[in-house]
Amino acid sequence: MMRKITLSAPAKINLTLDVLGSRPDGYHQIETIMQTISLADGVRITAEPGGGIDVTCAAGREWGAERLPPAGPGNLAHRAAVVLAGVTGGRQGAAIVIEKHIPMAAGLGGGSADAAAVLWGLNRLWGALLSGPELERLGAELGSDVPFCLRGGTVLGRGRGEELEELPDLPSAWVVLVNPRLSLSTAQVYRVWNRRADADLSSAKFLEAQKAGGLARAAGAMANGLEAAAFSLCPEVKAILDRLRRAKGILGACLSGSGPTVFGLAAEKAAAEKAAAEFAAAGHWTRLARTLNRKER
Repeated sequence: MMRKITLSAPAKINLTLDVLGSRPDGYHQIETIMQTISLADGVRITAEPGGGIDVTCAAGREWGAERLPPAGPGNLAHRAAVVLAGVTGGRQGAAIVIEKHIPMAAGLGGGSADAAAVLWGLNRLWGALLSGPELERLGAELGSDVPFCLRGGTVLGRGRGEELEELPDLPSAWVVLVNPRLSLSTAQVYRVWNRRADADLSSAKFLEAQKAGGLARAAGAMANGLEAAAFSLCPEVKAILDRLRRAKGILGACLSGSGPTVFGLAAEKAAAEKAAAEFAAAGHWTRLARTLNRKER
């Protein structure tokens, strides 16, 4: 039986995010089009006897130890292992090491990506043999983005984001990611949204543009209903986004998730590299990535 596995846990961006209203369970009803990108954490899993779960995090070159998620039960990846152990009877254990490259609380789904990788990896290592839909149902218990991180590609999410509908893959694009080296609490952003109640729906417009064809039309239709709330908490994000939208060769730019990371799409690598270099020179965390289709995921 396989005892070790090393996995890539790719980040996501939100090409659109429409907040439709509050739900009785405390969450919000949303429609969002999500896209897998090549920026990824590394997840190493070793199956061990005895039923214990151990999760540790190591900093990638760009993050210090103070920016790491907690080890142990406070880590979403740990919770994912515990949930799967409950399904399998808890007779096996695992040692999990996560090398972080996706910033925390940044709107890129890093914790969800790690949890999805753990579910997928332990499903193989432990011989649980759960189907994709079964893993996604477990993932939904952990977080709204986990089912998408298991699926990957270009996907429309409804409900809390966990009800998935596969879409045609977005044309291949370069992705410029910019973060002002800050974090934003998702709950806090939604609380501000509750007060502002912005509601300019964008997912349907994006789907029409995507159907019409061409990366430029789709990128120009990107929008995020949480932008105003995020800007009110972190005005610097608006300035960065405005500058990215003006950058030569950037076809469209948007806030990802609840922020504060923003991203721009480009068809040409040279244009993406030039924009990324300008933001890096200004002291922002900046990365260049590519969109990944479902097969590449």
